[in-house]
Formats: sequence, C-alpha cells, structure tokens
Amino acid sequence: MSPAAPDFPYERLGRWPDVEAPNLFASDAADRLLADLAGEAVAAPGLVVIGDGYGALTLAAAARGAHDIRVHQDALTGERALDANAAALDLGGTFEHRPLDESLVRGARTVLLRLPRSLDALAEIATLIAEHAHPDVTVYASGMLKHMTTAMNGVLAEVFGSVEASLARQKARVLTAREPHPAAATVLDRWPERTLDADTGLWVCAHGAAFAGTAVDIGTRFLLGVLGQAVPEARTAIDLGCGTGVLASALAAGRPGLHVIATDQSAAAVASASATAAANHVADRVTVVRDDGLRSQPDASADLVVLNPPFHIGGAVHTGIAHRLFADAGRVLAPEGELWTVWNSHLGYRAALERTVGPTRQIARNAKFTVTASRKRG
Repeated sequence: MSPAAPDFPYERLGRWPDVEAPNLFASDAADRLLADLAGEAVAAPGLVVIGDGYGALTLAAAARGAHDIRVHQDALTGERALDANAAALDLGGTFEHRPLDESLVRGARTVLLRLPRSLDALAEIATLIAEHAHPDVTVYASGMLKHMTTAMNGVLAEVFGSVEASLARQKARVLTAREPHPAAATVLDRWPERTLDADTGLWVCAHGAAFAGTAVDIGTRFLLGVLGQAVPEARTAIDLGCGTGVLASALAAGRPGLHVIATDQSAAAVASASATAAANHVADRVTVVRDDGLRSQPDASADLVVLNPPFHIGGAVHTGIAHRLFADAGRVLAPEGELWTVWNSHLGYRAALERTVGPTRQIARNAKFTVTASRKRG
C-alpha cells in the first residue's frame, strides 16, 4: 500500500453506537492527513494510538500491516465503534484497548494522537509519553485548524525537544514531536488535580480530559442550589453523565442513607469522579461506573436521577445525546421516581421530558438555565 494509503475506505466507517446524523462523521481531514504524514512508520512495532474517534487512525494503520496496536479512547462509544468498524473491515485482532497509563505508552516508538481540545488533557498525555515511551519516539498529533491553538505547541515543547508543524491541508494540521525529556515530566503525579470548592465545601478532582476540570460548571452549580428539594425519601440515586462526580458526592454527603451510582462514558470522568468521591469521604456510598448512558442499569431501579446533559457532540451543536439520556432515565426510574435535569433554557427540553419520562414541573430558572423535575409515570 502506498504511503498515502489512498484506498483505505474511510467512507465505510460508522459512528455506532454513538449518535449518527448527516452533519456528524466518523472521520475527517485530520485523520487522513495524520495517516499520510506518519506513512510507513505505523507498520513498525510499538504503535500507540490515542484519541481515535471511531477507529480511522487505528484501522488505517492496521490496513498497512500494523498489529499489536495499543489504543486509548476516552469515550466508551468510541471503543465500541472501533470494534464494530474493525469487524466490518475484517481488521479485528490488530489492536487492544488500554487505559491512559504507563501500560499504554511503555516503549512506544510511534504515537498517533488526535489533539484534545483541553490543554490539560494534552499535558497529561504528553507527559505520560515523555516519561514512558522509547527515547526515539515520534508523536504525530493532528487536529482541525479551528480547534488548534499555538498553546498546544507550547504544551508539547515542555516535554519534547523538537516540535514541528506541518503545512495545513483541508483545514487540518499535524504537529510532530520528538526528543522526549523525561526529566522535565516531573508533574506526572499532578493528575488528578484537586481543588476545594468554597461554595459547596466539596473537593473536586479532575484528570486533564474531564469537562470543566476542577471547577464546578455553572449549570451543575445551579442544579446543586436546589437539589435539596429532590425526592427526600430516595434511597437510590444516579448521577447520569457524572463528569467529575460533583453531583454524586454532593448527594451522598448530604444524605447519609443514600447510595449513589455515578456513570459516564468518559474514562477521564470516571477516574475523576472516583477521586472526587474519595476526597469527600463518600466512596463507600458512591459507585462509579463507565457506561454508555445507563445501559448496564436495570429497569425501575432508581428513585432519583440527576442530569446535566451535554448539547455538543465534538464541535457540533446536537441534542441527540440529551434525548438518549432522557430515555435511559425514563427506563431506569422506579414508578414515581424523578429525573432532575438542568438545561440551557433555549433548548426547550420540557416537551421531550414530558413525553419520555412523565409529568414535568419547573423547579428553578435564571437567565440561562432551567431546572426541571420529571416524575416517572406509575
């Protein structure tokens, strides 16, 4: 196969089980440019792929002859999409999923990286590579120009002696980093970071890729302000799409008799939520689960679900995830149980909540957000 691998069937890649829509794609120009610039280096032993959305990087490398590829994807749906796409292209068995730790990058000679938007996430990844990869490692890091900043070069330059930027192509660019300096990677134990939130008295812990980091985002803070009113007799609760686990830890800290399940599909969120529960001394009553929505939870098993749903998928504004999460909550709530949701008021979710879960009342509203409680029909 030629270095540019022009015949890899990117168009055959799907996003399932993630949301699919006409404006959402399983690969983009940054994936293709990265494969082209890495060339035959991907077929050499010691290939690691980080941040592959739906398998474009991993499977294009496998089609060139790469095998024993170590892959880390933060999103569980990304892992499942990669597996499904590999099966469809008869490329199964060429890779294995790994957590974001030393086992992922130990001895790696080539790393293909989709640049995360968070500089903290990039710093965590870059530091891990510099500390544990082979001294001759080359990191090819790609992104779409609209999501790239010069600060990313600086983050890489903190632990790599050489960082070069490619020419742009189809609004994508690749940064190539070499000459890792493990001695500079002295902040590896920085993650998860930890901050005490003065308003709530909660410790918030966050790995680099966790949404909002150690801050409490404004939607979650608004919901926290009224959560004391939620289903006072509840014995089981779920923090759906838990992020750093602030809602789960707040519920557990405020209600000693409550058991909380915190669930998120993000590996970084799950690790962060576990650390947050431990830091707030409620880990014995908060169970953290990496899950696609509430797929692993039984029907009618929770008295209360709390949710601050995302309204972006990647860079696209899309409410598909929120509607899936509403449906999951409706299934898992016990009769007369409640879903408490905070949402951007302009999204107008109330009708969908009424339809999917049950009667919905407004609890609070400010200039930007609305909090509603939806009761499961008995």
